[in-house]
Amino acid sequence: MEELKEELQEQEADAQKGKFMTFQAGKEFFGISISFVKQIIAMQPITVVPEVEDYIKGLINLRGKIIPVIDVRTRFKMEPKEYTDRTCIIVIDVKSTVVGLIVEKIAEVDTIMDDDIVPPPTLGRKDNEQNKYVYGLAKTEDSVKLLIDPEKLIKQEVLDALEEIQEEEQE
Repeated sequence: MEELKEELQEQEADAQKGKFMTFQAGKEFFGISISFVKQIIAMQPITVVPEVEDYIKGLINLRGKIIPVIDVRTRFKMEPKEYTDRTCIIVIDVKSTVVGLIVEKIAEVDTIMDDDIVPPPTLGRKDNEQNKYVYGLAKTEDSVKLLIDPEKLIKQEVLDALEEIQEEEQE
């Protein structure tokens, strides 16, 4: 039975290999490995949490589970933009912590093979905020997509704080 479970997990991992959920923030297109993505939901009411990083917009209640949400534009130091009917939340699982990423709009699920990914240029700037989270550039048919590492997008201390908030909300 255990062998069957492991085989199914391997097949699922193989099916997800090279698949990226792409979304737009500003004029840029970003991609996140589909293996992190749990679901995509419409915007919903957000409960603000005081004294947290400005990019953490607050908490949502998703079928009884309290989930912190992060505004990707704010995280990338982009100009804030009003949420529209295209704005949605990509629910991801990072290091066993479920987090929602608020994005302007979903583009598509792209298949991007390792051969099509190149490291981001440093451009001589050490403080480039966006590049801290971008681990590669994907060359697709007519554009370049910035591939983000969700583990770098959400700092460990923030993950720890979010975990604490979630535990308090569950009690």
